[in-house]
Amino acid sequence: MKLDLSVYLVTDSTDPILKGRDLCAVVEEAVKGGVTVVQYRDKKSDTGAQIEIARKLHRITQAHGVPLIINDRVDVALAVGAEGVHLGQDDMLISEAKKLLPKDTIIGISASSIEEAQAAVAAGADYLGIGTLFATPTKTNTKSIIGTAGTQAILDSIAQSGRDVGTVCIGGINLSNVQRVLYQSASPRKSLDGAAIVSAIMAADDPKAAAAELAKAIATPPPFVRNSEGPVVRETAALLETVPHIVQKLVQVHPLVHNMINFVVANFVANVTLAIGASPIMSPYGDEATDLCQFDGALLINMGTLTSQSPSEYLKAIKAYNQRGNPVVYDPVGAGATQIRRGVVKELMAGGYFDLIKGNEGEIRQVAGSTGVQQRGVDSGPSTLDGQAKARLARDLARREKNIVLLTGAVDYLSDGERVVTVENGHELLGQVTGTGCAVGTVAGCFIATHPTDKFLAVLSALLMYEIAAENAAAKDYVRGPGSFAPAFIDELYAIRQAALKGDHSWYAGRAKVQEITV
Repeated sequence: MKLDLSVYLVTDSTDPILKGRDLCAVVEEAVKGGVTVVQYRDKKSDTGAQIEIARKLHRITQAHGVPLIINDRVDVALAVGAEGVHLGQDDMLISEAKKLLPKDTIIGISASSIEEAQAAVAAGADYLGIGTLFATPTKTNTKSIIGTAGTQAILDSIAQSGRDVGTVCIGGINLSNVQRVLYQSASPRKSLDGAAIVSAIMAADDPKAAAAELAKAIATPPPFVRNSEGPVVRETAALLETVPHIVQKLVQVHPLVHNMINFVVANFVANVTLAIGASPIMSPYGDEATDLCQFDGALLINMGTLTSQSPSEYLKAIKAYNQRGNPVVYDPVGAGATQIRRGVVKELMAGGYFDLIKGNEGEIRQVAGSTGVQQRGVDSGPSTLDGQAKARLARDLARREKNIVLLTGAVDYLSDGERVVTVENGHELLGQVTGTGCAVGTVAGCFIATHPTDKFLAVLSALLMYEIAAENAAAKDYVRGPGSFAPAFIDELYAIRQAALKGDHSWYAGRAKVQEITV
């Protein structure tokens, strides 16, 4: 029978976790709630004490048909007849453990790199515990924090082996992130079989209820994954034909967008949002997201004017919108400019799901994990990539994060991880007015909220409306430079909105400069 790794409980006997409760009682409640595997982990107790506790745990797990795995200690597993052992990289070799253990004993291995995973698979491991995913106080001897991107790479390497090996992720997994972790970690050829949970169950006031909630979440796709209402439009020509209808839909829907945006551009962005027919609210207060997300609009995180309080406020808002399944847009302004900003990028990427990541070349490179990114303030810095490299960067980041990526510049690159299109609309005056780049993120969020079942099409529609309006504004006789361009641009966005409201798509006819490129 295939091992069910879906809700893999790892015990913790420390006082801050157990809070005076009996370990076996907590585990029994958790098993009743839906835990499918129990790993007994105890780094401090003497061998005799471990055997005594393991025997008690085994009686509980046997009564509920759940396998008991012993962490590290092959001798303890043999003494109590446990169904398996879990070995770390510094523990007994699999080959040695196999000589000592009964034939059908389950053997799991911890792996934090492709090399460790491949070696474990080749040695005959039954499953891998992949991590550490996120930093966690319950396991301090971590070799590295690999995140969902590292997990995805390991899963892809395992798939190439041809062996059917089980996999769970471990490290900082809880109810608020487990669905995202399982979704974003999946490679095209292999997905995780479950999640290893420690404190989210062991420290819970009601372990049974906590286990049941986690079991339900693990079995359910995350709320931000929207199924298409019909066939997804793939052909570029068909996409372009649909764009004006999406613009018309936005005007009719009148979505709300919650802007956690830098104060330098807040007024301009709010006016742009009103001009296109959406409703802006500018609030840096993360706790407000609990109420605001109920309107099923979008959230924009723009870290242009970062403060020491910003990351925690962002994370509270992201959590609320992710749980509701509403779109979240990330604009990592100046991501590579300072060490602090580079750290915040990592914190936010680990803290939630972004439907769209939008930024210039330097910002997207920093988010993707490139080294040596140099930004002078919020500017992108000198380009180091040609068109093909930019397209690959956008595609690979979108594929890794399972979202949409928009790399902005004189030519924009838009990808969903499979296809990449370039957009060459717009005007150079957009780069001479503060806030025009930031407003793209807000406008894109409005469109995703309007048409969440095809986020790629939604963002493409946002970009074309925005940049064609810029072309129209720059063509006005009275526009002499940035000062006269800005109000003309807002007027032209409003003019497109009014035309779309009437079903008049003449503003768009023959204007889109979009090409699909092969990477």
